[in-house]
Amino acid sequence: MTLTDRWGLAVSTDDPAVIAGLDTFDTSFITYGTTAAAIWEAAKADPACVMAQAKAACLEMFLQTGASALKARPWLTAAEPHLAKATDRERLWHAQAAAWVDGDAETAIRLGRELVADWPEDLCAVKMAQFHMFHVGDLAGMLEIAEAALPAHRGTAEMHGMRAFALEEMNRLAEAEEAARLAIEIKRAEPWAHHALAHVMETQGRCDEGLSVMLDLADCWTDRNSFMLSHNWWHAALFAIDADQPQKALSFYDDRVWGVWKEYSQDQVNAVSLLARLEIAGLEIGERWQDVADYIERRGPEHVEPFLDAHYLLGLARAGRDGAAQRLLASLREHVACQPDRLVGDIWRRVGLPLAEGAAAYGRGDWRTAFEKLPAALGGLQRIGGSHAQRDLFWQLWLQTGVKAGEFAAIRPYFERRAGERPTVAKHRRDLAALG
Repeated sequence: MTLTDRWGLAVSTDDPAVIAGLDTFDTSFITYGTTAAAIWEAAKADPACVMAQAKAACLEMFLQTGASALKARPWLTAAEPHLAKATDRERLWHAQAAAWVDGDAETAIRLGRELVADWPEDLCAVKMAQFHMFHVGDLAGMLEIAEAALPAHRGTAEMHGMRAFALEEMNRLAEAEEAARLAIEIKRAEPWAHHALAHVMETQGRCDEGLSVMLDLADCWTDRNSFMLSHNWWHAALFAIDADQPQKALSFYDDRVWGVWKEYSQDQVNAVSLLARLEIAGLEIGERWQDVADYIERRGPEHVEPFLDAHYLLGLARAGRDGAAQRLLASLREHVACQPDRLVGDIWRRVGLPLAEGAAAYGRGDWRTAFEKLPAALGGLQRIGGSHAQRDLFWQLWLQTGVKAGEFAAIRPYFERRAGERPTVAKHRRDLAALG
């Protein structure tokens, strides 16, 4: 027997409670809510529901721990005896989740494209496809998938938020702002659209306006999950730094960015990234590095994504946890050496490892090594995931090493470009003037 989910599409289950769990997961996923765990109860309630098992596995993977894949596999295995009776869409969801667990990004993306092409009504599939594309730097794909689904969701705020972020990452800023503002007009509490709008204004150096807009919308984030809550406040802190208000940014860090869910990878990344920027802005961080490093060190060597490892190493090194940093680096080198010859392995080898080595060197104050290691990764940063704003941290680290290593001629063109692209940000002019 089949029932229909919130998208009006068939799901192989006869239990309305399972449909309710699926709908709760989908809604939470596309709105950054806090109720996604309902999928686990739904999957337990009906082991024969392939869609529930697939999405339960996906939620395990979203937690981004070293045990995520191990925890995801039993859900997928439980579904396998029932695949023959599942719908085509359910089988594709299951295969996509399995590819993700196996580290096969190419297949996950291909299956995501198939899902959206055949069932554009499934906005959760659109979001999932964008997620996989984002994490390997397929920015054009993110926009293509949003455009493909747009006709089915023209009145849906979250659709326009997804499209806005893809447009921003493609540097189509005016279109991105238009899409983000349309999303907010449809539904003010659309935090991914707030996020996309913040990116546009950050890229354009509209720091005072950006800070004002984000503070005006901040009441919409209080009931969102820890990533969305802390990350939008992270963006507010970046505007404060650019507006020459680093103390305000530090207060955002203490009150809003760090402390929501300290065990979560993305919250740790937000913390490391913001602390590094605050140090570059001239603030004394004190024991804050130690608090973040406590949680990072507990993770051990996981190697979920290059983007994460680089932040973990920077945080450990800045906290003086040299032993933990060296263990993580040694494990990372072993991990990279045994990666298969496919997309994700190539990203680890060409970008992830030199980026991690450079970040660790920066963290321990080895400016020359960091200056020499980081450029090997900078040209390919898009491939490790993370947004323009997030990846810019590593450019900032390299420029700082150039200053400290006295490599003024090498870094001057980059300071000039930053000052030219964002002329309203005074610190860019000061950085350039300091080179003499």
